[in-house]
Amino acid sequence: MKLSQFAVDRPIFTSMIALIVILLGAVSLIRLPIDLMPDITYPTLSIRTNYADAGPEEIEELITRPLEEAVSAVPGVEEVTSVSTEGSSSVRVTFGWGTDLDVAANDIRDRLDRVISRLPDEADRPTLRKFDLAAFPVLILGASSNLDPIQMRKIIDDQVKYRIERIPGVASLDVWGGFSREIHVDLHLDRMKALGVSLDQILSRIQTGNVNVPAGPLERGNLEVLVRTPGEYTSLEELGSTVIAVREGAVVQLKDMADIKDSHQKLTRIIRINGKPGVRLAVNKQSGTNTVAVAKEALREIQKINRDIPQLNLTPIIDTSDYIRRSIKNVGLAAIFGGVLAIVVLLFFLQSIRSTVIIGTAIPISIIATFALIYPQRFYFKPDDFRRTSLGRWYAGG
Repeated sequence: MKLSQFAVDRPIFTSMIALIVILLGAVSLIRLPIDLMPDITYPTLSIRTNYADAGPEEIEELITRPLEEAVSAVPGVEEVTSVSTEGSSSVRVTFGWGTDLDVAANDIRDRLDRVISRLPDEADRPTLRKFDLAAFPVLILGASSNLDPIQMRKIIDDQVKYRIERIPGVASLDVWGGFSREIHVDLHLDRMKALGVSLDQILSRIQTGNVNVPAGPLERGNLEVLVRTPGEYTSLEELGSTVIAVREGAVVQLKDMADIKDSHQKLTRIIRINGKPGVRLAVNKQSGTNTVAVAKEALREIQKINRDIPQLNLTPIIDTSDYIRRSIKNVGLAAIFGGVLAIVVLLFFLQSIRSTVIIGTAIPISIIATFALIYPQRFYFKPDDFRRTSLGRWYAGG
């Protein structure tokens, strides 16, 4: 009763407090990040290792089991699950809720460093990742074109990818499908046996011939010039002219025992956009950024790309921001209808327009005030900040 009497006796003070609450709530509402799911960190870490051209049984025996034995001894581990497929091993480590994942990740890295020497030399280094809901794509695009598939993939990698990744809030752009250029060297076994050349010898010659070698500085008076020897292959003819061996005074070149073709990598997935072969692109946002704003800017950039590169057609397939916008719209409509219904009920029971107006005004103000409380960077001091103020020092007796 004293609080209500205080507010009635000081109308200007009460109005200023209400305006301050509305201002803080409005600013918080504008700055609130909009996302489909809350920012939750699951106590799960995944370890992924690639080993090309290896079967599931070899993957399990050579990679998965050593990794499982290593991470099982980490303190706090509750469950370890793994999946071994062709050319890939995935180990998932689950900790108890409340575990500091940064500390757990460091412990797992220490265990991995001990077991890496036991893995095959051809296998990639294991990569450690946290399970993050923000890592899921916010926008999935489809790219189609009448160009050559290899040329279309090259345009996406060289001209499209960097334009989308430079958008504020975009973490990366993942590209799946299409044809990536690859040089095939198809060896003839009978010719290799006749010339007495082994496969290791051919690989060694190709690797040593496809490098840029720095030759050091060259001093010319007051000038110092850095010299290098460019040795990377620039054409199929240069690759075919690589000297593999010398037999009876005759030079044996790579083209004498192999067919060299400019082709593409092995196609492992088929993607079609509107019935045509295409490429799928996934836009990943940075953690903590606004999903709706990132998707909006990405779609705007996609329109510019379609205008600047008419040979390529980018089409949005999945847009998670659309569902978020519709959900927020439904929540807003429900709040409006609920407020109107509450005012009607109050007017029916109170039988007083003045009392109903007062209560009806308090409803939206209270709703706006909640935005200031849920805003991540809240408008109140932390305990340490409070202690550093003059009021805090006085309260503490200092």
